[in-house]
Amino acid sequence: MFDPSEKPRVFAAPPGADFPAVLVEGLRARFAGKPPEAMARVHLIVNTRRMERRIRTLFDQGPPALLPRISLLSDIATHAVAADIPPAVSPLRKRFELTQLISQLLDRQPDLAARATLYDLADSLATLMDEMAGEGVTPDVIEGLDVSDQSGHWERAKAFFSIARHFLEDVDKRPDTDTRQRRIVEAMAAEWAKAPPDHPIILAGSTGSRGTTMLLMQAIAGLPQGAIVLPGFDFDMPEPVWDTLDEALHSEDHPQYRFRHLMNTLGVAPSEVDHWHPVAAPCPLRNALVSLALRPAPVTDQWLREGPKLGNLPDATEAITLIEAPSVRDEALAIALRMRKAAEDGETAALITPDRMLTRQVEAALDRWNIIADDSAGSPLQLSPPGRFLRHVSTLFQRKLTAESLLTLLKHPLCHSGENRNTHLLNTRELELAIRRKGMTFPTPEVLRQWQVAQEFVPSAWVEWVISNFCDKVWDGKKTLSDRLEAHVALAENLTRGSAEGSGGLWDEAAGRKAAATIAQLRENAKFAGDMSAADYADLFGAIFAREEVRDRDSGHPNILIWGTLEARVQGANLVILGGLNEGSWPAAPTPDPWLNRKMRHDAGLLLPERRIGLSAHDFQQAIAAPEVWITRSVRSDEAETVPSRWINRLTNLLSGLPDQGGVQSLKEMKARGTHWMGLVSAIEAVKEIPPSARPSPRPPAQARPKRLSVTQIKRLIRDPYAIYARETLRLRPLDSLMKTPDALLRGIIVHEILEQFVSDIDKDMSLLSRDHLMSISETVLAKNVPWPAAKALWSARLDRVSDRFVASEAQRREHSRPIAYECGAKLTVPELDFTLVAKADRIDRTEDGDLIIYDYKTGKPPSQKDQRYFDKQLLLEAAMAEQGGFRDIDPAEVADAIYIGLGPSPKDEHAPMLDAPALEVWAEFLQLIAHYGDPSNGFTARRAMQSDRDVGDYDQLARFGEWDATDEPLPEDLT
Repeated sequence: MFDPSEKPRVFAAPPGADFPAVLVEGLRARFAGKPPEAMARVHLIVNTRRMERRIRTLFDQGPPALLPRISLLSDIATHAVAADIPPAVSPLRKRFELTQLISQLLDRQPDLAARATLYDLADSLATLMDEMAGEGVTPDVIEGLDVSDQSGHWERAKAFFSIARHFLEDVDKRPDTDTRQRRIVEAMAAEWAKAPPDHPIILAGSTGSRGTTMLLMQAIAGLPQGAIVLPGFDFDMPEPVWDTLDEALHSEDHPQYRFRHLMNTLGVAPSEVDHWHPVAAPCPLRNALVSLALRPAPVTDQWLREGPKLGNLPDATEAITLIEAPSVRDEALAIALRMRKAAEDGETAALITPDRMLTRQVEAALDRWNIIADDSAGSPLQLSPPGRFLRHVSTLFQRKLTAESLLTLLKHPLCHSGENRNTHLLNTRELELAIRRKGMTFPTPEVLRQWQVAQEFVPSAWVEWVISNFCDKVWDGKKTLSDRLEAHVALAENLTRGSAEGSGGLWDEAAGRKAAATIAQLRENAKFAGDMSAADYADLFGAIFAREEVRDRDSGHPNILIWGTLEARVQGANLVILGGLNEGSWPAAPTPDPWLNRKMRHDAGLLLPERRIGLSAHDFQQAIAAPEVWITRSVRSDEAETVPSRWINRLTNLLSGLPDQGGVQSLKEMKARGTHWMGLVSAIEAVKEIPPSARPSPRPPAQARPKRLSVTQIKRLIRDPYAIYARETLRLRPLDSLMKTPDALLRGIIVHEILEQFVSDIDKDMSLLSRDHLMSISETVLAKNVPWPAAKALWSARLDRVSDRFVASEAQRREHSRPIAYECGAKLTVPELDFTLVAKADRIDRTEDGDLIIYDYKTGKPPSQKDQRYFDKQLLLEAAMAEQGGFRDIDPAEVADAIYIGLGPSPKDEHAPMLDAPALEVWAEFLQLIAHYGDPSNGFTARRAMQSDRDVGDYDQLARFGEWDATDEPLPEDLT
């Protein structure tokens, strides 16, 4: 196939060329006129399964021929020399063993790292070990590094490296995948050196960025019939520029650095790299422009010398569209619009970006036209339905069952996905309403059974199923990973099965199959993980699922593609969209290395952080050379200004500096094409302007107006009449929260119960009037009604702080009065207005003179006398009702005083303004207020007199507050 040569054979295809197509055409051209079996003797090695499939597809398109033997780089593990090398240890096993050792280390030195990062630390350390094996770096090299200026960090890292050394010293007996791969390549190279194969061996599509791959490329290039075919080789870059790429610390972020490193290793000059097949790039002029724009930073002065030689730049950029969108959403919509047009026109469109958030937004935008993109990366397994479900189930073993976790699982699409799911959802709805209504923060078997007894339609069998599968699942202490995994999977299958057989839909579809495969790997290696707590298990399980991806190859549109940057090297498309071209996204910011800094990596011979930037730059240079290209970025992201990618800056700066060649015009036209598409985005996003709602003031008929209110609702009637209309006329109630929380309302209820019991005990025995007795009651009541440890401790501390004052003031109160009623109800009807006022006083005392004193406990700040006079009339109205005999079993009597007993952070008793507002006057004002709102001509105005514009009402959303404000005139609306 190849003529004899003293130099290694290195071929290449230019950026923008359809690399698999060029590769196949070059093979066909070289074997034209030769016997069919000649092609079959060729061994073609490629780096991805996707590229292998593409090459086979191109051969299948004809003419008929025998195919070469195609294998992947990873397939060399099946070579004959591999039989003498021990099998590779499972990566998961290695990480589990590291997890055990790191866990023991953290037990001894908990300040080294948080336990939640246990698996992440093991994974990061294993990745470093894999890299050391792949690059041929020994532990002695790492320990011999100069760390004089970073001793603090190095001392912490050394504790973990002591664990890694144990594995690396045993690597010959138990090699990991990368180590075994390197050993096989070394053995193959030694075998080929002794007896070179006489058939052609071609390695195509790799950049040689990893040490093991570089070894294989060296071995193949040295064979009599060996050859390397490089993708995206810059034939436009002059020799002197190539010479500047020799130093990794300064040049590894250049797109062609890896090729320069390969050529130096093989002893090949750039001029000796030949075209694999004489094919022109889609736009050679654009390739020259991009090559000049991406020159290494120290030699960008060559722009001034070589820029004028580029020719007519509008010809180079006529197929480039530059979009600078206001936001990521707008960027995604523009991309989706263009991909939709490509689908309609039968074009192949590929979005290339490392930004997974952008791809998800593009997929969501495409969904409005029922277009499903073929996403090469798929979606994270942990975000798939089985992944989410299994992670939720794992929490049942970790912490006490809460209403939130119970309903999260009961309402999950996979729960009870066998038979009778509709009935299951009906039962779940009834249970949710009960949980919200009764505040079941921590559902227990007893509470659930009591609830079921009162139900008419919810069967006891379903409740017992809930109890058996959800309650009392917490495992204390440490268990083996195998035990935890089997219990976890068994419970998940029980929940999905419901009352049917099998495992429901848990393992169905691509996501279910991937989850099952991941769990099978866990089962296989669980014995190496040792014992762990429920929290450690949940963290480990989530971390493993987070690293897996789910992809359904058959669901996507054949012409609408989303690729990672690796796929861009080996694919071809009519339209290539380079999305998310902002610094930090593309190129991505270097991943923080917890072990070695940049200089230490360089000194050790490991890969530098700039390697990824250089590979991304090469991907960019490849992709921007496509027939039609879109370059997109968002100006803002997450409420912050973004920085354009360095490659956009270089390209636009170069164009702006070449006005005589039409550079300024080219840039303007690129942006104009982008502006056109952004205009289309604005058009599809435009909505018909809807006038804002007016401030409501509904006027229901007299028979629909409230006929009964409590004294606590009068304040709301004065401040926000609309809220009374919504609650009493429309009978709308705010939905109770799912999780009962230790809020101010519950705190008030608890304090009332404590004080009522305390004062009641004093009535029977005055010796109990003591701080100790008050705190004893509070401990009992808090333990019974407050299941939140933090709230319990906080509220107990608050009561302790005010207990001495309350006991002392209670002694003073009893010097001139005695309690006669607690939680005493009152009711007073006004026949002429057909209205009833009700109340409940916390406590009523009677003085020696027969007068009454009304008390109300306030855990917050009591209302001021001015506020009571005009708005919060609770105590004043209760006093008026008492003087008219409205309280049950209490004869009419004069009210000597009405007092709020403050129990807040700054305890203070606040008297009602009885002198300024006598009972008769308060009652007359009340009747006037009720008569006003009983008149059908008067409306219930929203937020009529709120204390503050920042106050939030339960019915503000219903009133569409925000479309109007307190300065707007209300709009009366007659209702029938």
